[in-house]
Amino acid sequence: MQSISEVLATDVPAISLPGFVLNLLLAAALSALVGMIYVRFGRSLTNRSSLARHFVTVGMTTMIIITIVKSSLALSLGLVGALSIVRFRTAIKEPEELAYLFLTIAIGLGLGADQRLITIIGVVGVLAVIAASRGTSAAPDPRSLHLIVGQGATDRLSLERITELVREHSSGLNLVRFDDGPDALEVAYLVRFEDHHQLAAADAALRAASADLTVSFVDTDGIR
Repeated sequence: MQSISEVLATDVPAISLPGFVLNLLLAAALSALVGMIYVRFGRSLTNRSSLARHFVTVGMTTMIIITIVKSSLALSLGLVGALSIVRFRTAIKEPEELAYLFLTIAIGLGLGADQRLITIIGVVGVLAVIAASRGTSAAPDPRSLHLIVGQGATDRLSLERITELVREHSSGLNLVRFDDGPDALEVAYLVRFEDHHQLAAADAALRAASADLTVSFVDTDGIR
């Protein structure tokens, strides 16, 4: 029976360079495919193109890490210690973002473990389900924009007042997200505007109601 020191001292087997390169290329290709599907079918309010550009890096980095540590207990323990000091400074506000990030990490895990066929089938299957479900769902109104209203701790308007101001200068709206914290408030709507004049009027009304307020309009498909 091996002692702990003997287990930790086990030599790390050599990594096949051709296999490593193949896995790296597959990780890049699959992660890029995930990014394309996210940009095309995603519904999150963030800049999807900006986030999707990082999927390839996340997938390839995960694959490299798993390839290095998978056959060494000592390296695995070192990875656990290293990850324990990592802190995310930017919160993931959209569950959809987290789902795509997990899928990208799964690509790295699968290819790092040399499970190429299973990883490819699994990822393609998940992306096919996403494309099919989003393709059959109702498309958003082409005249709709995502409106994000942010406020600080002072001169804060109520959710009812913000909604009232937006409704007065739009043809319809749906509340998408409401984040209320001690230091800031953020409200997101899907708003339907008939033309750019309605948009400008809504923007002016919101800014006139409070000086400590930020207004962002995120284009979905553009106003026709």
